[in-house]
Amino acid sequence: MSPKPHTLPAADASARESRRHMRTRLKIGLSACFSHADPTRSLFTGKTLQYVEQTVAHWVMSSGAMVVMVPCPTGSTQRGDVNFDDYAQWLDGLVLHGGADVWPGSYGEAPLEERWSGDRVRDDYDKALVASFEKAGKPVFGICRGLQLLNVAFGGTLYQDITTQVPESFVHRDAVSYDQNFHSVEIVQGSRLSCLYPGLERVRVNSIHHQGIKDLAPEFEAEAFSVDDRIVEAIRRKDPEKSYIAALQWHPEFHQPGSDTIDDAAVLEDFLSAVAAAKKRLMA
Repeated sequence: MSPKPHTLPAADASARESRRHMRTRLKIGLSACFSHADPTRSLFTGKTLQYVEQTVAHWVMSSGAMVVMVPCPTGSTQRGDVNFDDYAQWLDGLVLHGGADVWPGSYGEAPLEERWSGDRVRDDYDKALVASFEKAGKPVFGICRGLQLLNVAFGGTLYQDITTQVPESFVHRDAVSYDQNFHSVEIVQGSRLSCLYPGLERVRVNSIHHQGIKDLAPEFEAEAFSVDDRIVEAIRRKDPEKSYIAALQWHPEFHQPGSDTIDDAAVLEDFLSAVAAAKKRLMA
C-alpha cells in the first residue's frame, strides 16, 4: 500500500500562507505630524507628540500596504542610534503627510505675518526624512504640505498666503467647510497624471490649503493647475532615471466613493507600483 501524501493541517497551511503574504506586503513610511510641548495641555503636559491623521493611514492601507509612522529620532529625549537612514533601508516608500505651514525661511523669505511662520522643526524633520529615502532610492509621495515641502526641499518657493499674494484667487482654504471646499483643476495633457486619467482634462478636488507653489523647483514638472487661478496642484520629478517623487496639493485620502470628486485610487496605485518596482530592483 502506498503511503498517503503528507498534508499540512488546515491551520498550519493558513498560517504559512499568511506569513508568505506578510513578506510580500509593501511597507510604507508615513511622516509624523507634530504637536509641540505645551505646558497648558491637560494630557501629556509639556510633552512633544508625534502622530498621524487616521484617514491618510487608512488610504494607504486600502491597497494592502502596511503603514509605519516614522518618528523623529532626535530631541531632548533621544535614546539609541536609530536614524532616518535605518528607516529608509527598512521601509519601501514614504508618504509625506499634510499639516502645518512650511517656514518661509526654508525658501529665503521672512514671514509676511507671524501666523504664517510655519513649523521649522517639522520642516527640518521632513527634509531630512526625504533626503534619506532619496539616498536609498525609495519612492516618495507628498500630500498638501508634502507637495509644498518637496518643492522647497528641491529649490522652489511658495506663496505664504495665496489670498494675499495672488489677486482674485480662489479661496483655497475655508475653515468652516474644511474638506468640503472644492474646486476644479486642469490636468496637463501628456503628463503621467493624464495617463492615469485618460480622457479627463478637468476634475473636481478638495482644497484645504492657503499656501501654494510660487516658483517650481527645477527637478519637477507641474501636472495640474487650479482652473480659477493657475495655482500648481500636482507635481512630479521629471527625470525617470531618478527615484520616483510625485505629490498632490489636494487630499486624496478625503475622497468619498460615489462623490463627484476625482477617484484617487489610480494615484495610489501609481505610487505603489513604483514602490514595488524599486523594491524589486534594489533586491536584485
